[in-house]
Amino acid sequence: MQEKLRFGVLSTASIARSAFIPGVQNARRAEIAAVASRDYAKAKDTAEQFDIPKAYGTYEELLKDPDINAVYIPLPNHLHKEWTIKAAKAGKHVLCEKPSALSPEEASEMVEACREAGVIFSEAFMYRYHPKHRRVREIIEEGEIGQIRAIHGCFTYNHIENKENVRYKKTMGGGAIYDVGGYPISAARMILGEEPLAVSVQALFSEEHDHVDVMATGLVEFPNGVGLTFDCGMWAAPRCTLEIVGSQGRIELPVAFGWEQSEEPAQIIVHVGDQRREERFGVLSHFMLEADAFAAAVLDGTPLPYPPEDAVRNMKVVEACLKSAETKQKVFLQ
Repeated sequence: MQEKLRFGVLSTASIARSAFIPGVQNARRAEIAAVASRDYAKAKDTAEQFDIPKAYGTYEELLKDPDINAVYIPLPNHLHKEWTIKAAKAGKHVLCEKPSALSPEEASEMVEACREAGVIFSEAFMYRYHPKHRRVREIIEEGEIGQIRAIHGCFTYNHIENKENVRYKKTMGGGAIYDVGGYPISAARMILGEEPLAVSVQALFSEEHDHVDVMATGLVEFPNGVGLTFDCGMWAAPRCTLEIVGSQGRIELPVAFGWEQSEEPAQIIVHVGDQRREERFGVLSHFMLEADAFAAAVLDGTPLPYPPEDAVRNMKVVEACLKSAETKQKVFLQ
């Protein structure tokens, strides 16, 4: 039987229960071996629900478990640094939910702590592991849509009524830019293979929600005159799309960052002249694919497609966007 990476999950957060744990249960190279919560009853309930062998009432107990190879950290954003460093010191590989931290400096500390401990660190932008994104890059490299002229990404939802949610707590790293703005930013960096020069962002900060940004619209300037225009929000009609506009055509991803429930609509739509082509890859769990890639890195030494430093570079852009929104000024990155 092929060896599997044994994950411990630090917290019973919604993303863990609704997406990561079910995804890993279908993975080839990974499994969930333990779950921890500061409330043992929650950990026990989650373990029973998903048939997980072990439940712990503290995160420290899980980190002491010698049978756990790696941890998945879906804790609130302000706790990512603390528990990544503690996990690294305990010899556990770390898959940390996005955003990796509250600043590029924090992200850099996390990456360095993992490097010093000899463990792998990865930021969990799970969407990047879906084959449709590799296919998009192939279409671009083949020259089908010509030279890239612009990218536009949207990630919005409306969940504003739950004012106690951590997404609406400023000191906990709440806000739309932290929560969903990083998706179109990371996608543009991935597609272009370059780092931005400057950002300009307009945002709505809500007094009802601890003054976090609940909607933001921005321009991220890349070299060669290419720009990413994006909007992200927690108080808007739901959208999750990406469009790459070229000199000869364009590519649409109707569901760019979330996971499809079916193959309708098409996962990729290519427009060139008056021709329209649809491509499909089947319904796949991003979390399953991410877990298998992470397991291959730990167990086989297969390089991850996105190195730890990518989390630091993406955090620089996210932080600049938030600063621009707060100051209403353009922020230069290079």
